[in-house]
Amino acid sequence: MQRILIKGCSILTMKTGEKPFVGDILLAGQRIARIAPSIDETADQILDGKGMLAMPGLINAHNHASMSLLRAFSDDLKLMDWLDKKMLPAEARMTKEDIYWGTMLGSAEMIASGTTAFADMYVHMDAVAEAILDSGMRASLTRGLVFLEDDGGRRMTEAMDLIDNYSGAGDGRITTMLGPHAPYTCPPEPLAKVVQLARERRIPIHIHLAETREEIENIKTKYNQTPTEYLHEIGLFQDNHVLLAHAVHLTSSDIQLLHGMKGGVSHNPVSNLKLACGIAPVTEMIANGITVGLGTDGAGSATTLDMFAEIKAATWLQKLGHGDPTVLPAEQALRMATIESAKLLGIDHEVGTLEAGKRADLILLDLNKPHLQPIHDLHALAAYSVTGADVDTTIVNGQILMRHRQLLTMSWEEVHTQSAKRAARLVEGL
Repeated sequence: MQRILIKGCSILTMKTGEKPFVGDILLAGQRIARIAPSIDETADQILDGKGMLAMPGLINAHNHASMSLLRAFSDDLKLMDWLDKKMLPAEARMTKEDIYWGTMLGSAEMIASGTTAFADMYVHMDAVAEAILDSGMRASLTRGLVFLEDDGGRRMTEAMDLIDNYSGAGDGRITTMLGPHAPYTCPPEPLAKVVQLARERRIPIHIHLAETREEIENIKTKYNQTPTEYLHEIGLFQDNHVLLAHAVHLTSSDIQLLHGMKGGVSHNPVSNLKLACGIAPVTEMIANGITVGLGTDGAGSATTLDMFAEIKAATWLQKLGHGDPTVLPAEQALRMATIESAKLLGIDHEVGTLEAGKRADLILLDLNKPHLQPIHDLHALAAYSVTGADVDTTIVNGQILMRHRQLLTMSWEEVHTQSAKRAARLVEGL
């Protein structure tokens, strides 16, 4: 069992009510063994934490990692033009190998910017799983399910194969969910079957909800309901753990329907801003007891997978939307990117805070930079000033994935070469 001792760092545990302090962190194997002002024990590796800030790894609660291959390919377009003329044609060309390398590219970016775990929904998810095993990251994986045409059950077979073959893989780094794509792509009968299967097998569900005004109009026309009412009537929230992505356009009655749900909402502010989707009612959801975490969505829309950008966007949007600078303060925004997102993935008993017994998923931020000095309030500094480029070290499950900004579990040169070649083929002529 490898023991890693981090000495003399500032520490944000993200435990409720716990203030920052300077101390040591001892990792033993895959877990945090001790956190204390001073630890004098032997270790296989000692990391100098002076001038560093240790905090839990960030958790991206909604992503399509392999869309990293389509970054900055179709920006500044209206949503349906972006989707129909650019994204869907490019995605239709994607092979399993493309998705593997796209996920490796996304993983490299996430590791380099302090994300240690993410929730992903896409196709060819076995390729995504293999990339997770190779990169060393932690992930909740979901095969997206669209039921607009009869495919003979192929999608459901792939979804269950993912769950049966990869749940718990990588020393527990991979978990799985069922992924009906969205209300507008899942008619009542097949969606009800997925919901019932999830309930019987106790499998969490990951689904998009109310991302655009077009979705609201679509569901209203078809079912005379809001998308939230549609999902509620089908029974999605009855005894199922549900991860809702976006939830931008919710009425006050929608929010009441979500009150008491297991799981919660991934707020994806950068993607919502770039596609002009709107401002999600984050403050109202939190006030009604709904867990709200943070995600990036895919790099095809968000362009960046830097969760520190999401933290800033989330708090600034709520302050602006409410005309109140006290809304969604720094510490709460950081919690959304750590322990609250961990709750959405159903892994908060293992990660999301720094405390003895939890998995050793943490990052070290280099504070010895002009934009991070002087230090008055570490929560505010981390939320408002830190960027992903300030991450020095990333550790998942006790394994160092990046040290001094050098990726250790993959060859950046190979990832770069493969992703550039594949991305060029995907977008040629579009």
